[in-house]
Amino acid sequence: QVQLVESGGGLVQAGGSLRLSCAASRSIDSINTMGWYRQAPGKQRELVATITSGGRTRYGDFVQGRFTISRDNAKNTVYLQMNSLKPEDTAVYYCKLSRELRYEYWGQGTQVTVSS
Repeated sequence: QVQLVESGGGLVQAGGSLRLSCAASRSIDSINTMGWYRQAPGKQRELVATITSGGRTRYGDFVQGRFTISRDNAKNTVYLQMNSLKPEDTAVYYCKLSRELRYEYWGQGTQVTVSS
């Protein structure tokens, strides 16, 4: 079993920045994807950003250059730098570690609240 521990959420004013971190309790293998998803009240969970172990990234359409995902493979950690935050970014942000058809782990979520 792998635990994912997220940190860095909180309350910020519109236009501000936050940096989320997610650390996996152990390494499973060298080929996987780590990423961030979010879920706002009454809405479906949606992709924010993912990054493969090789560094290939993917972002949700709403990001529009405001967020940057990165990872430190040696520390089994993924980061999400969020700039120019908007009130509509308010949600619970979840970390995910996965390898297609093999495994999928989720963190417990961290609240991000952006005030106007």
